[in-house]
Amino acid sequence: MKKVGIIMGSDSDLPVLEKAIAVLQSFGGPHEVHVYSAHRTAEEARSFARGAASAGFGVLIAAAGMAAHLAGALAANTVLPVIGIPCSSAAFNGMDALLSTVMMPSGIPVATVAVDGGVNAALLSVQILALSEPELTKKLTEKREQDAKKVLEKDKAIFEKYNH
Repeated sequence: MKKVGIIMGSDSDLPVLEKAIAVLQSFGGPHEVHVYSAHRTAEEARSFARGAASAGFGVLIAAAGMAAHLAGALAANTVLPVIGIPCSSAAFNGMDALLSTVMMPSGIPVATVAVDGGVNAALLSVQILALSEPELTKKLTEKREQDAKKVLEKDKAIFEKYNH
């Protein structure tokens, strides 16, 4: 199975990525976690992205706040799918990172999830890998069924409490 590369611009982004790591672990997906800054370690980020496909990666997740150029910097140096997670910051509550991540020029796409959306980034990476891994498709289907069941249980509890 291909690995998911998880790259954060700063270790301050780790709380967002810990959610993504937990999701990947629940699917049994191999992953590798790094801290590379698009600005402070540009060469290392570039080298990682350029070698990612040959190193067995199938998708990259990049989390960064503020200027949030990491996902775009990685995408510019690989043809693997890159999923950007804009991280919230004190100044603009993540809106700056969201705009920086989502507004990529034509030809260098980055799939972007919600601000601090580590869970959805991990699930999207699993969906991408499931295209060639039928076992992941089965696990995704089971997860969706479990999630639906939880919502219906909550509906039943609310209905019983407020509709007598």
